[in-house]
Amino acid sequence: MAEERDLLNTSFEAHPLRGRVLAEVHARPFLPIETPKRILHFAFMTDHVAAEKARAALAAFCLERACLAPTPGAKHHRVELSPAVLRWEHHGEFMTYTWEFPQDAPSARASEAEQLAFRPGADELAGVMRLLPQPGPLLVAIDLDLLAEAQIGETWPSLFGPGQLVASEVLGGGAIVATDFLPDVYGFIRMLVLDRGLTAVEAGALVQRLLEVETYRTLALLGLPRAQDLGPEIRRIETELPRLVKQMRDTEGFEASRQLLDRLTALAAELEAGAAQSLYRFGATRAYHELMTLRLDALGEKALPNVPTFAAFLARRLTPAIRTCAAAEARQDYLSSKLARAAQLLRTRVNIELESQNRDLLSKMGERVHLQLRLQQAVKWVSIAAVTYYLLSILHLVFEGVHRKLEAFDPIIATAIAVPFILPLVLWIVRPRSKTP
Repeated sequence: MAEERDLLNTSFEAHPLRGRVLAEVHARPFLPIETPKRILHFAFMTDHVAAEKARAALAAFCLERACLAPTPGAKHHRVELSPAVLRWEHHGEFMTYTWEFPQDAPSARASEAEQLAFRPGADELAGVMRLLPQPGPLLVAIDLDLLAEAQIGETWPSLFGPGQLVASEVLGGGAIVATDFLPDVYGFIRMLVLDRGLTAVEAGALVQRLLEVETYRTLALLGLPRAQDLGPEIRRIETELPRLVKQMRDTEGFEASRQLLDRLTALAAELEAGAAQSLYRFGATRAYHELMTLRLDALGEKALPNVPTFAAFLARRLTPAIRTCAAAEARQDYLSSKLARAAQLLRTRVNIELESQNRDLLSKMGERVHLQLRLQQAVKWVSIAAVTYYLLSILHLVFEGVHRKLEAFDPIIATAIAVPFILPLVLWIVRPRSKTP
C-alpha cells in the first residue's frame, strides 16, 4: 500500500494545496483521555505577528526539553512533558494552550466533593503556563476536572454557587457535566465531568467539545460590546437622517442643497467607518455562535431534575447578545441604504440646479458674444471708412500737385472718380481669408 502511495506521488504533479486540504480533515483530532484528569485550558487573542512569536517560543520551549517542536505552518501540536501534557492549537485570531495533569484517585470514597475536585488550586497548576511567554491578551481560562462519578458521590453540586448550577447528562448517560460559568477566585471557569463509564476516546471527545463550547461562547460575545458602543452612534444617525430629509424637501437653491449634501456625506462616511470596523467582529460572532451550537448538539444533553442544561442556559443568556449584534448590523445596513438613496436624490437635485445655472450662464455669454460681434462689425466698417478716407486724402494731394502743372486737371473731380476704385480695394484687403488646412 505504501508503494502504491509513493507511485501516485511520483507519477502526477500534485496541486500545491493538496497536502493542506488533506491535512485539514485530520486537524485537531479527538485525543483519548483517561479518567481521572485535571485540565487547564487557556485561549489568547493573537494577530499574525504575535502568533509567529508564540510559535517560535513554543519551538524553543520544546527543544529545551528534548521534545519534538511544531513544524512551520502547523496548526496544532502535542508535547509530552511527563507527567503533564500540553496541547497547542493555532486558530484564526486566537491561540489555545491545553494542559493535562494526572490526578491520583483516592483509595476510598471521600465524604465531601471539595476534598476531591479542583484540588490543588488552579493557581498552582497554572504556573506551568508561565514557562511560556504570553502570546496575547488572555480571553479564556477553564479549569476542567474529569473524575469518576463513583469517587465523588452525590455532593458535587456544592462545588458551584447556589442557584448558578448548569448540568446535564451527556452521551446517552455516559457522563454528567456541570459548571456555573462564573470565574473562580483565580479567574478560571470551572467545569466538572463525572465519568460513568466512558472510554478514553469518548472522554477525550467530550472534554474537547466542552472546552470548545466555552471558548466559542466567549469569542461570540466579543461582538456585544462593539454593538453596545455603536448603539448611540447609530441612534444619532437615525435621528439626524429624517431631519435632513425634511430640510431637503423644504429648502431650495444650489447653496442650501450643497450644504445638505455635505452633511449627508459626512453622516454616510461616519456610518461606513463604524460598519467597516465592526464587519469582521459581527461576522465572527455569527460563526462562533454556530460552532458553539454544533458542539452543544453533539453532546446529546439530557436534563437533570431542577437544573438547566448547557444548551438551555446558553440559549437564554447568549441569544439576546447575538440578536443585539445582528440588530446593530442590520441597522447599519438599513441606514447605509437610506443615506445612499437620500444622497443620490440630493445629488440629482444639485446637478439639475447646476445645469440650470450653466444654462443661464451660457445664455448670458451668448448675448455678450452677440454684442461683441456687432461691435466688431461696427468697428470694421468704421475702419474701412477711415482707411478709404486716408487713401483718398493722399490721392487728393497727388492730384493737387498735378493741378499745379496742368490747369485743366481738376483734383476734386479726380478724387471723386477714384472713390469707386479705392473703396473696393480696401474691402478686398480687409476681407476675411479662409485658412488652408
